Amino acid sequence: MTSEPSGNEPTRGPRPTATPATGPSQIADAYLRRSIAEIEDLNRRILECPDCRPDDELPVLASGSPQAEIMLVKWAASLAERQEGVAFFGRAGAAVLASVERLGIDPVTIYGTLVAKCPHAAPDGSAPAWLAEEIAIVMPKIIVVMGDPTREAVNALDYPLAEPVAPRIGEVQRWTPTIDALLVPDIDESLDEQGAKRAFWSAFRALGEWQEDQPPY
Repeated sequence: MTSEPSGNEPTRGPRPTATPATGPSQIADAYLRRSIAEIEDLNRRILECPDCRPDDELPVLASGSPQAEIMLVKWAASLAERQEGVAFFGRAGAAVLASVERLGIDPVTIYGTLVAKCPHAAPDGSAPAWLAEEIAIVMPKIIVVMGDPTREAVNALDYPLAEPVAPRIGEVQRWTPTIDALLVPDIDESLDEQGAKRAFWSAFRALGEWQEDQPPY
């Protein structure tokens, strides 16, 4: 049973429209969109290398998530990577994938890139500039530095608050206050000889111990 309105009740206006809450998922999506846009812009500039011609080999671009926790960096592309235009394609990628799966690391948390992204990049010094920009976009928690030439290139970046990566293979080192570094042998030089494979795995598996020590937040 309802009562009739008395006629002196306050007039009710339209209900206010609720504004969508900005929660953690929306913030994460916004950061992801920005990272994708920044990586796409970087890739566009890399592909515009003035010394690379359409009938020549084009630069080799990175692979993986632009918000990865783990960044793999090696010196230069293999033949398969140059033909495909993607870093860590072919044998190197398969070896890394088998290694991270054995360590229980999700491959979607991996980003792989090169120092010398095209044959003309390293001599003129532009490759380290590209690499520094990639690191600033991805902001990984650890960089896996593959081989001593790559270590020297990383140390030459003059990255803010970075400490030199020491020539200590298989040891997780502090690189910046928020990014660690792990030096391992070059993956391309570790695929054809059993002793080299064991040396790579012995160093690389420190990544699994590092992963286990990471807080879940």
